[in-house]
Amino acid sequence: MSDVLHKLPEFIGHNLALAALFLILLLGLIVTQVMMLLRKYKELTPASLTLLINREGPLLIDLSAYADYEKAHVPGSRHVALSQFDPEHKDIAKAKDVPVVLIDKDGRGASDKAAQRLVKAGFTKVYTLGGGVIGWQQAQLPVAKGKNPG
Repeated sequence: MSDVLHKLPEFIGHNLALAALFLILLLGLIVTQVMMLLRKYKELTPASLTLLINREGPLLIDLSAYADYEKAHVPGSRHVALSQFDPEHKDIAKAKDVPVVLIDKDGRGASDKAAQRLVKAGFTKVYTLGGGVIGWQQAQLPVAKGKNPG
């Protein structure tokens, strides 16, 4: 181990670009993790969402494209297009004290944007589903198909 530590300065001296790239990536990873810890909403796994559904009956909002929603969605979720998503809408606003779970197709963006809007509007129990509907299906959990219920 000490042999590696003695050769490290020489390695860094000969590979400055590689060492700089490593430091940039490490810093980026640390910043991303700190930001995830400090945000005011949490990401759920499919298993933890199942527990939340069974215990607290959250409002489930699916922000996927409507065609994707019709093909497969978490049972009990309601479709809302991201362009139409409004935390002040009467159906959403009345759920300020109820857990709200935002779901998108793959967990890569739409739900995070909507979660930030809900937190800004004063919602206290805001969650996203990590991996979205695809993650739900990969966990081999049941999906519903078709239009919004009711």
